[in-house]
Amino acid sequence: MEGGGGGGQELSTDNVKGIVLALLSSGFIGASFIIKKKGLRRAAVASGIRAGVGGYSYLLEPLWWVGMITMIVGEVANFVAYAFAPAVLVTPLGALSIIVSAVLAHFILNERLHALGVLGCVMCIAGSVVIVIHAPQEQEITSVREIWNMAIQPAFLLYVASVIVVVFVLVFHFSPLYGQSNVLIYTAICSLMGSLSVMSVKALGTSLKLTFEGTNQLVYPETWFFVLIVATCVLTQMNYLNKALDTFNTAIVSPIYYVMFTTLTILASVIMFKDWSGQSLGSITSEICGLIVVLSGIYAPLSPSLTARLNGDLLKHVEDDRNPDEEKALRRQEMY
Repeated sequence: MEGGGGGGQELSTDNVKGIVLALLSSGFIGASFIIKKKGLRRAAVASGIRAGVGGYSYLLEPLWWVGMITMIVGEVANFVAYAFAPAVLVTPLGALSIIVSAVLAHFILNERLHALGVLGCVMCIAGSVVIVIHAPQEQEITSVREIWNMAIQPAFLLYVASVIVVVFVLVFHFSPLYGQSNVLIYTAICSLMGSLSVMSVKALGTSLKLTFEGTNQLVYPETWFFVLIVATCVLTQMNYLNKALDTFNTAIVSPIYYVMFTTLTILASVIMFKDWSGQSLGSITSEICGLIVVLSGIYAPLSPSLTARLNGDLLKHVEDDRNPDEEKALRRQEMY
């Protein structure tokens, strides 16, 4: 480890770079949720078939592609951030994308942000600050093979196997039955695959960083294996995220996805990279408390009727709550 990893110490240069990139990433990704959903709505109006029920007409919608490009920019920034800072630091900062998404959804999609939502935003910021202050330093890695050895540890292989089994069950059994009525199905698939993609992204990002510094990692087959894993996981994530966004309220999808994704990613990172190794108990406790504050802030806007919402009563399109005249006006506006 560089610099020990005790809480409250001055941030390393690499950690600062990771934080800045993570913040930029959150801004772009938060905005992309809104742009993509506008594109999905327009495509559904034009074709009559929504992405949530298997339609792919959104691929012909320019606005959806604007959202996709915005998300790619954010993901690239996030990708680079993982090369400089540990996942337990970068991932929780994604909470700011929820703030951006919630505020823009309030003004652009008419998905109302209530007082609890504002409280949640404040809690996300406060928790993120605590995590940044007590975050561990990035490990000193000199070869992609070091990361490969971490990836084939029995504990992490057990985690990977568990994720694959759960994803297959969700995709082939629960998704056809409950995907259109329970937001947890699609978001769970995205989050589980996302935890594996982040581990591979960190490995790939570190490989490219070392290559640019003069130590070529592209000659190792492990680097290209991580590329394959990233591509597979990201494509799966994007497919089911599109389904979730098209089927449920953005203000619900974003926080639930973030909470599940963050929790699973930190778990995977702690298992694979042993991020907490060498940190004091106080620092680890502070990070966990900061994470709990962030997760509580994410869930704050969902209460008091979370159970009903998860059962689909309030999660379907916000359009369902509008009267026919409002719906017609919205459709006319979005067609132009």
